[in-house]
Amino acid sequence: MPAAMQNAWARLTGYVKGFSAAQRTIAVIGIAALVLGGVALASFLGKASYAPLFTGLAAADASSITDQLQTDGVPFQLTDGGATILVPQDKVYSERLKAASNNLPSSNEGGYSLLDKMGVTSSEFQQDVTYKRAIEGELAKTISAMDGVKTATVQLAIPEKTVFVSEEKDPTASVFVATENGTQLTTDQVQSIVHLTSAAVEGMQPTDVSVVDQKGQTLSAVGTGATGSGADQAADYDTTTRQKIQDLLDTTLGPGNASVVVSATMNQESGTRTSESFAQPTSGPVALNESSTKEQYGSGSGAGAGATGVLGPDNIAVPNGTANGTNGTTASGDGGYENESATKNNAVDKTTETTQIPAGGVQRQTISVALNSRAQSVQNANLQSINDLVSAAAGADNTRGDQVRVAMMDFDDTAAKDAAKALQQQQQDEQQQAMWSTIRTAGIVAAVLAAAVVLAIVLARRGRRQSREAVDVGELDAFAGETFELPLGVEDDLALGDVDAPTVALPTLPHDDAPTEVLTTDEISAERRRQEISALAERDPKRTADLLRGLLDDRTSV
Repeated sequence: MPAAMQNAWARLTGYVKGFSAAQRTIAVIGIAALVLGGVALASFLGKASYAPLFTGLAAADASSITDQLQTDGVPFQLTDGGATILVPQDKVYSERLKAASNNLPSSNEGGYSLLDKMGVTSSEFQQDVTYKRAIEGELAKTISAMDGVKTATVQLAIPEKTVFVSEEKDPTASVFVATENGTQLTTDQVQSIVHLTSAAVEGMQPTDVSVVDQKGQTLSAVGTGATGSGADQAADYDTTTRQKIQDLLDTTLGPGNASVVVSATMNQESGTRTSESFAQPTSGPVALNESSTKEQYGSGSGAGAGATGVLGPDNIAVPNGTANGTNGTTASGDGGYENESATKNNAVDKTTETTQIPAGGVQRQTISVALNSRAQSVQNANLQSINDLVSAAAGADNTRGDQVRVAMMDFDDTAAKDAAKALQQQQQDEQQQAMWSTIRTAGIVAAVLAAAVVLAIVLARRGRRQSREAVDVGELDAFAGETFELPLGVEDDLALGDVDAPTVALPTLPHDDAPTEVLTTDEISAERRRQEISALAERDPKRTADLLRGLLDDRTSV
């Protein structure tokens, strides 16, 4: 190993050995965090990126495609309940081409693409069936694209057009919808499916579409056109009407002072009603067209004139002078007659009204309103006025048997009081939890700050201890014959930098190891200086070292 690396390793080792227990713990934790982060990052970067191969697959197609992937040794992941297959990014296009060569996914084939495979020799029946299958496939694809719809199947019943039928029937459709797990189609979505299907087939009405889900629930029935059951429609109407009345009473009487219940009966029958009415004109009848005819024949002349007349029954001549008033015909005695007739067609004011009666109409409803008699606003209210307001808000019709009942009674407020107490207790608990959470957070912050302060102090002391230099005072014995003048006030004079202060005599300090013989003056002086330097070193080691270093630098060689 090169010398530079050895020196660097030695310095690093010495620096680490100088760590305290807290510093070593922090260093170990930091190194472990760096190692774990590097491993996690390397694992994430080394993980293959997956992309969708196919989405919205049927179960049969998903099984066939996964078999192909297993045969090719390509890893894959299934999501969306098995309807979506994920493969590595670099394998997407190659696997799609292989699946297409095997006619996968087969469930996606259909729609108008069936017409591309129709041959020239196809019969009329094959053409009709293929065209119907194409429409069914296109509708199924469109419905499956809606949110919440997993798969959809459409069956169309289109009657054959022929001239031998006097009355043609409308086409009908049945739609089967399988929704996602935990998803329920809304009323608007069902209506969208109904109108989408009916508009795609010529002559089909929205009431000719039936929608059924995977649970067997009839969402739309043929003939009624109503989405959902009658109970659902009644419940929706009850909820909407009750909310309107409740809002009205809460505004006028105050919240919690009224309770409303609405019960409606819905008509599930649908049909067509035709009515005709005639009105008598006020200015007299108006003739649309008028015609008149007049015929007249005179008497004959000649020998047989006296014997002429009108033939009666059995070809017997009627005597002259007999008049016949039938059809305005008049016979004269001389053998002639006159015939007048008139025809007049008058205009009639006629009105014909045809009404389509849909299912889901309100057949009858009853509204019950209970008012809290303890409330001051209720006591001052007029019950008849409240009854009229409720009837108007609900659209009550007395002719169809609607009933509105308003009554005053004492409300049981036990539940309300319990709820208020529970709410108050919950608020207090939340406040206490927030307070303790704040205290815990403050404690954690204080602990972290204290640890940071302690760590800073430890590091500062460690750095100060490492910056001190060892001073060898053993060589002071060589200065026994020299004179050192120390200041009288050592601490103050050293702070001021005054080294020329007057000296004083120091008493002899006892020492256990001192020899019993009498010391010379130079030896006593050296011992005193040594003890004084030792005491000064204990009080201020750094300044003592600086002073001794300066004395050593000023020393001249003998």
